[in-house]
Amino acid sequence: MKKIVLLLFLLFPFVSCDFVTISTKDEVVEQQQGSYKVVSVKDGDTIGVLIDGKEERVRFNHIDCPEKAQPFGKKAKQFVSDKCYGDNVTLEGKGKRDQYGRIIAEVILSDGTNLNKELVKNGLAWHYKTYSKDKEYAELENAARGKKIGIWSQSNPTPPWEWRKKRK
Repeated sequence: MKKIVLLLFLLFPFVSCDFVTISTKDEVVEQQQGSYKVVSVKDGDTIGVLIDGKEERVRFNHIDCPEKAQPFGKKAKQFVSDKCYGDNVTLEGKGKRDQYGRIIAEVILSDGTNLNKELVKNGLAWHYKTYSKDKEYAELENAARGKKIGIWSQSNPTPPWEWRKKRK
């Protein structure tokens, strides 16, 4: 009986270590999947997500939405809020940050929908050609322009990057 107790005593640390290792691997896999809860919507192209218990701001890659004070600015923000607030999203990007420290990424909804592209498709964002040469975004913008939806229903919409310059 003493031998069995001694054997169990000697084996227990190894069993315990295996459990910790498995747990650690699971945590790493979760982090690599990049599924994060949306806890705030700042405007049409910026959200806040929880990463390691801390809110991080995410700036949508490839696009620029109207500012809140511009026509369709509030609608773009509401569209994003309706699509993802309180839900988990995946971030697809290269780990870069902009000049304000925001993570630059494409936001993928739990059903696989690319939210950045949905904003352009629905006429609620410009393809931000200064920072993106992605042809799909250009095509989505051209299609929305052709349908005259959202910002393209206006006769001469002011791009947000020009509007921001005038506000300074």
